[in-house]
Amino acid sequence: MPESSRKILALNAGSSSFKFALFQNERAVTRGLIDGIGKAPHFTAKNAEGKKIEDRAWNTAHTTHADVLGDLLDWIETHLGDGGISAVGHRIVHGGRDFSAPVRLTPDVVDALEKLTPLAPLHQPNSLRPVRALEKLRPGLPQVGCFDTAFHHGLEPPVSRLPIPRALEAEGLRRYGFHGLSYEFIAGRLKEASADIFAGKTVVAHLGNGASLCAMRAGKSLDTTMSLTALDGLMMGTRPGALDPGVLLYLLQEKRFSPAKIEHFLYHECGLAGVSGMSSDMRTLEASNDPHAGEAIDLFVFRLTREIAAMANSLGGLVALVFTGGIGEHSARIRREACAWLAWLGVELDEAANAAAAAVISAPASRVSVRVIPTDEEAVIARHAAALLA
Repeated sequence: MPESSRKILALNAGSSSFKFALFQNERAVTRGLIDGIGKAPHFTAKNAEGKKIEDRAWNTAHTTHADVLGDLLDWIETHLGDGGISAVGHRIVHGGRDFSAPVRLTPDVVDALEKLTPLAPLHQPNSLRPVRALEKLRPGLPQVGCFDTAFHHGLEPPVSRLPIPRALEAEGLRRYGFHGLSYEFIAGRLKEASADIFAGKTVVAHLGNGASLCAMRAGKSLDTTMSLTALDGLMMGTRPGALDPGVLLYLLQEKRFSPAKIEHFLYHECGLAGVSGMSSDMRTLEASNDPHAGEAIDLFVFRLTREIAAMANSLGGLVALVFTGGIGEHSARIRREACAWLAWLGVELDEAANAAAAAVISAPASRVSVRVIPTDEEAVIARHAAALLA
């Protein structure tokens, strides 16, 4: 099939939802979201111009990824025509030591990736569930895995090392980093926008329900805040980020928490939701007059800016700061308050540009260029899948 006629479906799966985008000739022809899987799924899709072309709910019989994926494939083939899907690309959260580049998802590869589940107990099963479903739905359809850890694979000691016995390091316990597909996309956009900034000392803040930072230069990751797992680093929607291990010892010894309860605590009960006592959604917190909501935002910004300063230390300076992700792209308040904390680094905000979420939101006199760049993980997935097909 000619490369220009190939259709690549990019899937970015969660526990009860997934984002999807269909690309032809590196152009997204439709994007959508299916959420509520396991209950009553809801399906929305937009065309390349952003016009809604589908908005409907399934009946409650559609409760698995296989159910909704089968209907999604049928919908794509019925509504978009011009041949079937050439391949499906998946965001796989953890690639461990062995998977540092996109790869065809054969049964053996999927089995190997499943063994990494202890390093990403919530994310890895969600990443692999659609792969297993598609193996049964379309046995001959090529599937490609793209890894969130791959962008950081070049991290070297001391940055890559954890302060633990070497015997554990030999087992693969090291700092991996995540959100790599997002960082790869942002690196490409920086290269297009400014050769000087691309080559310079840049911190990218991917801020959403999951949040992390990447210190990069010339499109290469030099440091990041997430570590062995997606729990480390910044405060997030329901995850604490960096946390004194003594807290966990206290919960184990004094509160008699089981390992399963500890896991639920770390992934679901902390972060913005835990501190505010009301929500993990930054939009809800910003709209609230509850003082606890304000305190959660204050802690989020404090932890964010403290870690940005640490990334600047890893780089030996700071030329640019980029905000991306749901919060980074849409919260003028978080950007404003973060930049105020970072004034000592030479960050100066243009208030009007920030309110408008302009591409460049720093003032002309600012020593650090501050930018807002929407990320597109699905575009990276589709590009890698097409390259492997070729």
